[in-house]
Amino acid sequence: MKTIGVYTSGGDAPGMNACIRSVVRTAIYHGYNVKGVKRGYEGMIENEIIDLDRQSVANIIQRGGTFLKTARSEAFRTKEGREKAYHNLKAHNIDALVCIGGNGSYAGANVFYEEYGIPCVGLPGTIDNDLYGTDYTIGYDTAINTALDSIDRIRDTAHSHERVFIVEVMGRDSGFIALAVAIAGGAEGALIPEDIDDWGKVLEQLNRPDKRKKSFSIIVVAEGDEQGGALVLEKKLKLIYPDMKIRSTILGHVQRGGSPSARDRILASRLGSQAVNALMDGKKSVTVGLVSDKITFTPFLKAIEGKKTVSKDLIALADILSL
Repeated sequence: MKTIGVYTSGGDAPGMNACIRSVVRTAIYHGYNVKGVKRGYEGMIENEIIDLDRQSVANIIQRGGTFLKTARSEAFRTKEGREKAYHNLKAHNIDALVCIGGNGSYAGANVFYEEYGIPCVGLPGTIDNDLYGTDYTIGYDTAINTALDSIDRIRDTAHSHERVFIVEVMGRDSGFIALAVAIAGGAEGALIPEDIDDWGKVLEQLNRPDKRKKSFSIIVVAEGDEQGGALVLEKKLKLIYPDMKIRSTILGHVQRGGSPSARDRILASRLGSQAVNALMDGKKSVTVGLVSDKITFTPFLKAIEGKKTVSKDLIALADILSL
């Protein structure tokens, strides 16, 4: 192995630049050349491959997003697309890959290895924190702090106008973000895909005869909750409580942007460096994670198929604190 390629794929997440920086500088420290693949698998097919050195990754650790860019690639799903990507990588003498992304990115890297034998190590880059094999994903901490800042601001308006605010956060298939910001933001309810009783709990909370004399409420909902998003819930609650002043806010992609937190920068730096070490040790088709503050390696298939869910203890805590 002489040359390592690094790329970001799927949705962007704060801390991806810090992760790229760590991969590049660790590889150079150990005497390897590094190439950056722009726009993920799409750039691999379009031959958007550049040289990276220490200066290339200077002054990026504090920047959100990914300077290598990212894109979805339908062409990579085809055998013809993957064959073209392989020939481009070989033309640049790339012997191994580091993939920063989520489950879909892992799946692409795993198929690529099975077909062409290029070793790849995956790094968990997603704000949703739903990847199996790691306690925390790169970008999650920044995302919940961004969402929490918005909820704190919404709380001021909710209090001033005596309204119920429904705040929708990201989480298509998981409620990690919603549950975390509901607890940290003092919300009266959290609607998440993992809790099928959440809607009943919210109604019970609003109907409590001994409810504290409080003129406003904050309800946090994950975009993938089975009851629907904030706009759907607003309509449902207005039908049940026609005299209640209810407003909804969708935070959307604002949660993906911004400068990564210290925690995300450190996590990204640790995992990026360990990805290079894993390749040096001959590991392939594995993801690098952090479990109980220890570096772990999980096979791609296990990481893709494994199910990571929110803690039942945190769900119970959110219920207790909403009283």
